Amino acid sequence: MKNIFSKEITEEVISRINTLTPQTQPKWGKMNVAQMMAHCSVSYEGIYTDKHPKPNAFMRFVLKLLVKNQVVSEKPYPKNGRTAPQFLITEEKNFEKEKQILIDYLYKTQELGENHFDGKESTSFGKLTKQEWNNLFYKHLDHHLTQFGV
Repeated sequence: MKNIFSKEITEEVISRINTLTPQTQPKWGKMNVAQMMAHCSVSYEGIYTDKHPKPNAFMRFVLKLLVKNQVVSEKPYPKNGRTAPQFLITEEKNFEKEKQILIDYLYKTQELGENHFDGKESTSFGKLTKQEWNNLFYKHLDHHLTQFGV
């Protein structure tokens, strides 16, 4: 798994994002490209904002038991997999705005670095290692950029 905390890999991912256009079509799935970028930003919003409510104790238990390993492991996501409700983006989004938001999150995360995230609490999964955070971030981005052919 590539290290999203490294400047080189962050720049590589941003370069892939910069090849997208508002007309880029997905190879699978229902989201358009602007919705996909807003969807990818949700992972960062959970860390950097209070935009999404934290799951209650029971839901956290269920997420840790049933979802965590799929999200933080190196095993790729399947195409057309189920998405958690807060990650569903159904309203229309502004392509340029969502692109800039996502790129800003990538820079902020890279600048904070992997040591900032080592042992950091996830609102859904509890404390994660820097490798688990890396897998969560990189795998999700790579999955959706691949979905859009970049």
